[in-house]
Amino acid sequence: MSYPSIFNDVLGPVMRGPSSSHCAASLRIGRICHDLMGGIISHIEIDFDPNGSLATTHKDQGSDMGLFGGFLDWEADDERLVNSEQHIGIAGIRVNINIKDIQAEHPNTYQITLQSPREQHQVIAISTGGGMIEVIEIDGAALSHAGDAYLTLIYTSNPERVTHYFEQVPEIDSIEFKKGDQSYCLVRSQVYLGKTIIQDIEAIDEVSTVKEIRPVLPVLTAKDQKVPFITCEEMLAYNEDKNLSLWELAVRYESIRGNITEEEALSKMRHIYGIMRNAVETGLKGTQFEDRILGPQSVTFKERMENKKMVDASVLNRIIMYVSAIMEVKSSMGVIVAAPTAGSCGAMPGAVLGVADALDLPEEEAVKALMVAGLIGVFIAAHSTFAAEVGGCQAECGSGSCMAAAAIVGLAGGNLHQSLSAASMALQSSLGMICDPIGNRVEAPCLNRNVMAASNALSCANMALADYDHLIPLDEVIVTMYEVGKSIPNTLRCTNLGGLSITKTAKEIEKRLERKQFFKSC
Repeated sequence: MSYPSIFNDVLGPVMRGPSSSHCAASLRIGRICHDLMGGIISHIEIDFDPNGSLATTHKDQGSDMGLFGGFLDWEADDERLVNSEQHIGIAGIRVNINIKDIQAEHPNTYQITLQSPREQHQVIAISTGGGMIEVIEIDGAALSHAGDAYLTLIYTSNPERVTHYFEQVPEIDSIEFKKGDQSYCLVRSQVYLGKTIIQDIEAIDEVSTVKEIRPVLPVLTAKDQKVPFITCEEMLAYNEDKNLSLWELAVRYESIRGNITEEEALSKMRHIYGIMRNAVETGLKGTQFEDRILGPQSVTFKERMENKKMVDASVLNRIIMYVSAIMEVKSSMGVIVAAPTAGSCGAMPGAVLGVADALDLPEEEAVKALMVAGLIGVFIAAHSTFAAEVGGCQAECGSGSCMAAAAIVGLAGGNLHQSLSAASMALQSSLGMICDPIGNRVEAPCLNRNVMAASNALSCANMALADYDHLIPLDEVIVTMYEVGKSIPNTLRCTNLGGLSITKTAKEIEKRLERKQFFKSC
């Protein structure tokens, strides 16, 4: 079993674009395709199922943009992403996008056929939420790859000989023979195997080609991976004789899960904090971007708040301002942290940084609070989903609110049990939230819901600090969220087919955006 990582699954990727499950996930899938083809691609067929979410959202929510960037081997925060379609054309790669019945079971399924003058390969992958992916098939053979290890594909008619060779190679985690349209040995490892090993394999007569696929996640998954706990109940049992705080438990979890030191885990979070802080500061200076619905509203909010032209709500108003600033950076193709998704990137960071600044706390306290948020997100990732296409907006903004509530309690000096109580109440308050973006963009009502999620987090944190009874344990609320998500109609799960998405005004906005794009391309 592969356990969630704070930096893989919850706080990340660092990216540009409106949606992590569209932009960042598709870019990661595209990079795997790039490596499978050795970087030489002439023609690509991309198939989306008509019953999935991508059929109606792939262009406007950034799947196309992310895929093109991935095919070109870019990172998710590359400043060229907004123009990736032009760059793919300049690279001489012909791309066709088809809506066809591919019998997809997951709403975010990508079926990609890649050609070069010498070879053809097919990849089927899914976006599982928050930028996370799973490659489920390569060349007709089933597998499960999250991008958290090095893969070496050895196309051969003699798997026994290849397997025998690798018996002498301690660096590998596993080797499997995959029988599909093209059969190959699949080798997983935590390190690049090195030129000598690759040359030895290529020299075997029955080996036709060797493909090396690099990891696309920041934290790799070790062989026989272990974690100290994976539910709140297990965590509390683990902590009975240790008396660690929640942030310390988060650091302990991530260091064991990722096979890194505790200081390395904190260092990674300081880097994440810096990106979040920069997003707030960038947004409050005012952002400019033509292809969006909402402009830089946080600038006006800041001016009117400072001039006391609004109802006094000091901490809450700071949170609203920060949430808005981060969301505006996202919508202007600036760099943000999916936390846990791009669509909900403002809620948790805006709440945590807003409270930390209101309390005049040092950076290190905010970093610890982000570790708390990350650990709560791990429990959600392990037992529910961050994908709005699967669970509605409760999976995105609801999760962000849940994570933020626990973190705020920590900033205020509350204890572990109060943090879990706040998280439970925040997620309880979010159940059933639908996902229905206006104009097929991840801007509105996404901004409102990020603000609501952050406000809810603050309220629930204060309720927990006052020892309100949350009644239902967080573990049970997380499972409930997943079950509720499955009962939300497909039209209300980020498909642009229901809710506010299909109101008269939303459709007028959508047409206006389409006309603007048309004239821009002419």
